[in-house]
Amino acid sequence: MRCNQFVLLITGALSIFSPLCVHAQSSDSSLSTSPESNSLESNSLESNSQAKNATEREANADTVKQTESAVERETNALQTPVQWLQRLQSLISSANYQVSFVQTTVGKETVPYLWRHGVLDDGTEVEQLNLQNGPGRELIRVDGIVSVFEPDTQPYSIRSRFINGPIPNILLHSPQKLLKSYEFVLVGRARVAGRSAQQIRIVSRDNTRFGYQLWLDEESGMLLKLNMLDLQGALLEQIQISAFSVMASPSPYFARINPSSLPEPIMMASSQSRAHGWEVNYLPVGMKEVKRDTRRLALTGQVVEYKMYSDGLVDVSVYVQPIEDALGGDIALRNEVSTFLTLKAGKAQVTVLGEIPLQTAKAIATSISAVNNSDD
Repeated sequence: MRCNQFVLLITGALSIFSPLCVHAQSSDSSLSTSPESNSLESNSLESNSQAKNATEREANADTVKQTESAVERETNALQTPVQWLQRLQSLISSANYQVSFVQTTVGKETVPYLWRHGVLDDGTEVEQLNLQNGPGRELIRVDGIVSVFEPDTQPYSIRSRFINGPIPNILLHSPQKLLKSYEFVLVGRARVAGRSAQQIRIVSRDNTRFGYQLWLDEESGMLLKLNMLDLQGALLEQIQISAFSVMASPSPYFARINPSSLPEPIMMASSQSRAHGWEVNYLPVGMKEVKRDTRRLALTGQVVEYKMYSDGLVDVSVYVQPIEDALGGDIALRNEVSTFLTLKAGKAQVTVLGEIPLQTAKAIATSISAVNNSDD
């Protein structure tokens, strides 16, 4: 009897625990996965990752294409050389940039420069030009004041909106003013320093001055290269940009400049303009008188009358003194890109100095004529 009850008790207990065991086995089965299941899940994750990477690559490619398309549209929209130069002008005056370039002149060693420009938060325009070789020479501009720092010379400042460097200011800031004297020709596309560029030729309208070639970066509009050529097309001088960057903010260099510590601008003495006894009857197209003075030569003490003529790109100085005060005979010299010519013309000795061909200097010198001593 007790044995039967024990058997019944054991049987009842087993009947209670069996479903629990089956349920537990079922739960464990649901958590465990087979190798085939792991492989499928891994493949699925890898496929998702590849799809995501492909999507990102496509997005990046679309961004690059959109940028290239925008540059292409802007490039195509610039149909004339003047429009290209105006784009350069806008960049030079309003952007934050840093440029490294070298100047190479025939017969002279290559000279490296560092050029920075920025617009501060308060709208102040700042600029730096630094000669990188030797003891160095540095020019710093804060708005309309340029400070000059040279070895063995007391620092000084002058009032000017531009730094006077190897690149002609008129090309950078007012190229349209050259249209009377020069013709601008859009040559076509080229590659300079590994970048796509537009080439422009600048040709004297009367073939009396040297010509220029310049290349502008298609993406930014920055000047990449500038050549000066003689009348036969031979290279006289070259500006080559080796590196440049256009930045969102001004260079940290400008944060170290304290305007109050820069030299005070010197007062330029205003010379009294007096009547000269001569005039120039021939000048290249677009060239006009910009300055006149009477000077005493340091070596001889002789008085000479001086006038400067300019077309904005080229300056020509003319000195005239009486023939009885003449020093030596006729002289014609060519120094790199400059011409020095001295000759006797009537009752005067005339000296012409400037970056012009010798025949142009001679045409100017021989056109001198006397005038009455009255106000011009």
